[in-house]
Amino acid sequence: MNYWLVKSEPYAFSFDQLLKDKKTTWDGIRNYQARNNLQAMKKGDLVLFYHSNQGMEVVGIAKVGKESYPDPTTEDKRWVVVDLLPVQKLKKPVTLKQIKADPFLEKIPLVKQSRLSVMPLQQEAFDHILELSERDK
Repeated sequence: MNYWLVKSEPYAFSFDQLLKDKKTTWDGIRNYQARNNLQAMKKGDLVLFYHSNQGMEVVGIAKVGKESYPDPTTEDKRWVVVDLLPVQKLKKPVTLKQIKADPFLEKIPLVKQSRLSVMPLQQEAFDHILELSERDK
């Protein structure tokens, strides 16, 4: 299993909307590195859902429900999508400030490549973010 993080502006598409809809097609990606990450996703992979711009925090867990296929929002065959399914909302959001302040997470793509919208995570980083969500502090 692989681990990922996807970013969405909550006013455009929030994790609460994913919970309500029960599925979404992750479309509109027009960055080659992000596209390559979508292509590498496998059914069942776990995905952290990050609210960018507003909130700037990890708020939920999703999973890949369908592996990459052509993006229906364009006729350009270079672009792909995956389907994401909600798993659960985090107990508490984990802010970008918390992530940047944690030495264990200082080299994850969210910190090093902040503009990338679809990024891989090591399992240890994924698990650590979940642990941060469970802490009282």
